[in-house]
Amino acid sequence: MATPKLSPVSPVRPEDKQRASSSSSSGAAAAPLRVQDDTAVEEYEQYLRLPELARLWKDRCCPEWADEGLVKPALQALEITFRFISVALSDPRGYASRRELARRLEALAAREVELVAALCEGEQCPPLAELSASKGVLPRERSASEVWKIPGSAAAVVCQVSEASLLPRLAAWDKSETVAARIKYAIESQMQGCVFTLGLGEPNLAGKPVLEYDRVVRPHELHALKAKIAPEPKTGYRNKENEALFTIHQILESWLCAASQLLTRLNNRIEARNWEAAASDCWILERVWKLLADVEDLHLLMDPDDFLRLKSQLAIRAAPGSDASSCFRSRALLHVANATRGLKKRVPCVLGVEVDPNGGPRVQEAAMRLFHSRRRGEGEEAGKVELLQAFQAVEAAVRRFFFAYRQLVAAVMGTAESSTNRALFSPAEEMDPLAQMFLEPPYFPSLDAAKTFLADYWVRRMAGDGDSASSRRS
Repeated sequence: MATPKLSPVSPVRPEDKQRASSSSSSGAAAAPLRVQDDTAVEEYEQYLRLPELARLWKDRCCPEWADEGLVKPALQALEITFRFISVALSDPRGYASRRELARRLEALAAREVELVAALCEGEQCPPLAELSASKGVLPRERSASEVWKIPGSAAAVVCQVSEASLLPRLAAWDKSETVAARIKYAIESQMQGCVFTLGLGEPNLAGKPVLEYDRVVRPHELHALKAKIAPEPKTGYRNKENEALFTIHQILESWLCAASQLLTRLNNRIEARNWEAAASDCWILERVWKLLADVEDLHLLMDPDDFLRLKSQLAIRAAPGSDASSCFRSRALLHVANATRGLKKRVPCVLGVEVDPNGGPRVQEAAMRLFHSRRRGEGEEAGKVELLQAFQAVEAAVRRFFFAYRQLVAAVMGTAESSTNRALFSPAEEMDPLAQMFLEPPYFPSLDAAKTFLADYWVRRMAGDGDSASSRRS
């Protein structure tokens, strides 16, 4: 039996062809996300002290360090997580979920360290303190420094440890020493692939240079941006969940700033046709979206009565008939979501073709040829398949984030705040933007269609091989 030809016009199941063509025709119809309520956005930014926090993200300490704007907000998010651990473990309320919250924050810090290490691999020109620079002399003004010897060497060196970071202090507190020790070991493990380490008290067994953490992160100024817990006018009650809510969203906004810078670098690498480096950035972006979902899940550990009381005090409410404003009051989230969805415009560039103005399957054909090529990992094609796969992985992570957010709203605020069920029975034009985020067609319809036809090709190919083998036996 003849081998079937790989072609997008090959006979396939009717339902597959209909699904592929419908997604191709409607994939570009999704409208960009926009601010729903300008007043709510301004109140959100003032509550989180975002203008002051943004100044810390943007201030440059080392002009030679090209990726400072990417790594700095990620490190600051990690430092804010250390503050959250301190807040959680010092909560005096008997009904607070201290143990589970400490576990979640420890896991979150470990994932943040993993992402920071991925961002720092191959970094050039960050401000570093060489171990041998002090020649074994312990300066008086650095009481957190440690003197030790590298195995096989007679010279003593000084390992500088951050004086302003909260992690060394958490390691000295009996309530948090175990959590801090595990975070330090995570730093030691994850930073193995980097030429430097963070200098937060990790063992640094390789004797690598240490990042000037206090100069980059500026922990004193960062921790000065704490929540302003105003007492209730009538009762004078100070709600402890105010600090938790404030800290969760500062972590979220810091990672959104890092994601925005990562998207800029990703697009630059695509334009430079550096497919392998772009694929690496795209996989990191997928992990950032998963991390954002983990940060949002911390709301589940807040006490229901205290949180709903705080919600009423802060007038956190959804727009009538929609739960979108609770999520979309973050300008950074809107920007990163739109920029991530915009990656679909990069597919023709990666495949080396132009979009057919008549709606033909030109991009789909190029994707099928690349997926099926015997030389798809060689020469100019190296990294292209991985990048396209990473595009679709990011799409899945974005959809999971927004779908999980809807469920989170229902779990934390009650189903009256969520229009989850209503979206399934509403026309597209009547849906709120949050529903459209995960109910809209695929971001990459050509890749979706290419895989549909490629799967059918292999089904028919295997069926043909089976028929040929049985005929030979007979």
